[in-house]
Amino acid sequence: MIDFKNIAYLKDGTERQVEAFEVLQALGVFQSLDKYQPVLTGTIPIAIDIADSDLDIICYAKDISGFEQDLYSLFSDKMDFNCVIKEVNTVPSVIAKFRYKGFEIEVFGQDIPVLEQNAYRHMLIEHRILMEKGEAFRKNIIELKEGGMKTEPAFAKLLGLKGDPYETLLSLDI
Repeated sequence: MIDFKNIAYLKDGTERQVEAFEVLQALGVFQSLDKYQPVLTGTIPIAIDIADSDLDIICYAKDISGFEQDLYSLFSDKMDFNCVIKEVNTVPSVIAKFRYKGFEIEVFGQDIPVLEQNAYRHMLIEHRILMEKGEAFRKNIIELKEGGMKTEPAFAKLLGLKGDPYETLLSLDI
């Protein structure tokens, strides 16, 4: 099993994963955000990314205002920087987005430990399913994503899951 809490696994991955590792290292984002226990989630870590997939970094931010201030001081000079506080699943959350060396980067923080956040849980479930279903399934997911479908709905469609794909996928967490 991949240790997703440490981005070192990216160094030996796909071309896009290696590029992501180099960009994240150059930016120093994990060192800068260390006190927030950052974890890279989303499609790039599990190799179902498409051309415009971003780098999603989740953080454990007990102090939302302090986290927001840190994001401004660290990244507000980056291209297309934007930072908002809004509720996500009824939890106050900070979302900062910016561009760096060809990647869109999203840093997300809320007062929930990263290993309990939905983005991390979704990624682990999706990774397990990809390992069980094999390469043809992975390619089908990528095709659906290239056609405009989001990741969780693509999994739900191929697995025949009914209801809200984000919630239904979480129900597969065992």
